[in-house]
Amino acid sequence: MWIAGLAFSFLFWWPMATLVRDWWTDPDASQGLLLFPVALYLAWRRGWAPRSAPQPAAGLALLAAAVVLRCVSGLAAEPYTMRLALLGAAAGLVVVRRGIGQLGYWWLPLLLLVLSIPLPVVVAGSLALPLQLEASRLGADLLRWRNVPVAVAGNIIRLPGRSLFVTEACSGLRSLAALLALGLLVGGLWLRTAWGRCVLVAAAIPVAIVLNAVRVFLTGFLVFFVSPALAEGVMHYTEGWALFVAAFAILGGAAWVLAGLERRRPAVT
Repeated sequence: MWIAGLAFSFLFWWPMATLVRDWWTDPDASQGLLLFPVALYLAWRRGWAPRSAPQPAAGLALLAAAVVLRCVSGLAAEPYTMRLALLGAAAGLVVVRRGIGQLGYWWLPLLLLVLSIPLPVVVAGSLALPLQLEASRLGADLLRWRNVPVAVAGNIIRLPGRSLFVTEACSGLRSLAALLALGLLVGGLWLRTAWGRCVLVAAAIPVAIVLNAVRVFLTGFLVFFVSPALAEGVMHYTEGWALFVAAFAILGGAAWVLAGLERRRPAVT
């Protein structure tokens, strides 16, 4: 076992070190600082699966596939797949000792760990752009509803004497990732059925998009009617936190409704 641990540390030290570094330094990856310890705690609280038995052959096969993926990803210098290989290798060690059933028993911690891995830059950029454009469009529609003269050019909202840029940081991708993780966590802890959990996680997507558009609207509204300085600084960040709290409340309400619907149907885990 000690030899396996040393080999694991040697092969996967670089993916582990860079992952922790990104959690600490990259705002788009900072959710890992919360998701990782929460996942470990949930796995510890869940404990070992009843009647689990070692499956060395399956575990070694999974471990070998993870090592191959780690080596290939290292040649391509692709950190995302290297980090997935890290999780795959850890899962292989679990299967060797406790069997495949243990992975199913730990489904919630495993999914949280997957969400803690930052997406590749190319994928994140391709997701952020349509979110930027959608936030700009919806935010401008809300401003027009409040009789604010506005024109939209891509991710630029033009107000009289002022232009607002919906940057990649304001695209809502961070809040979307956070709400998906939150929906998964709340669904896994509060709901009993697979359909209820899937509905809750899916609901996080439109909630994140709409509330980010509301944030753009509030920024434009305050800039037009109060002061352009409110587009930046403490007020801008306060809006983001307040709307995230609102999103949490909406997901909590959705979970409460889904839990009520589940009580009317047989539980399917």
